[in-house]
Amino acid sequence: MKAQRDGRKARGDRRRQEIIDATLRVIERDGVAGVTHRTVAAEAGVPTTSTTYHFATLNDLLVATLISCAKDMATEVYWMIDRARSRGSLGADEVANLLAEALGPRRGRTMAEYELYLLAARRPELRPAARRWLDVLTSMVRPDDLVALRAFLAGIDGLLIQGLIDDEPPTAEELRPVVEYLLRPR
Repeated sequence: MKAQRDGRKARGDRRRQEIIDATLRVIERDGVAGVTHRTVAAEAGVPTTSTTYHFATLNDLLVATLISCAKDMATEVYWMIDRARSRGSLGADEVANLLAEALGPRRGRTMAEYELYLLAARRPELRPAARRWLDVLTSMVRPDDLVALRAFLAGIDGLLIQGLIDDEPPTAEELRPVVEYLLRPR
């Protein structure tokens, strides 16, 4: 009986993630305003009852999507920093490449993530989810590095916002000098 229950739970978890992924695609295409249980269900290829079963409200769905984005970003950045540190690097090349990817091939996802983060400014219930990735990154540095980390992240946010409104996305080579400046030891 337990194996059957575990299988149902695994299927439910997969379905839930499929719905979250579909929500992000809807936001990429139509913005947060385009998110309804119906549009997400259609994008995920599931019945609307499935989206409402897993997420009773649209806020629940948006919070779960924001948490998923934050977790993915924090994981990606964590391993990028870990690889750079293992080579004795500050990680400017890795960060510049990540930004160029976010503003080029992954531009739609980056816009969707920022739209979710900005929605948290209007909806206090989304704020803990929006701050989650900052909390993860903050936990990875020494307490005396917190100001440097906050300044670095503010600079990265600025580069991403500027890059999203540029007609042509910046290249890693164009971003690298700014990233190096942000990473420079103080």
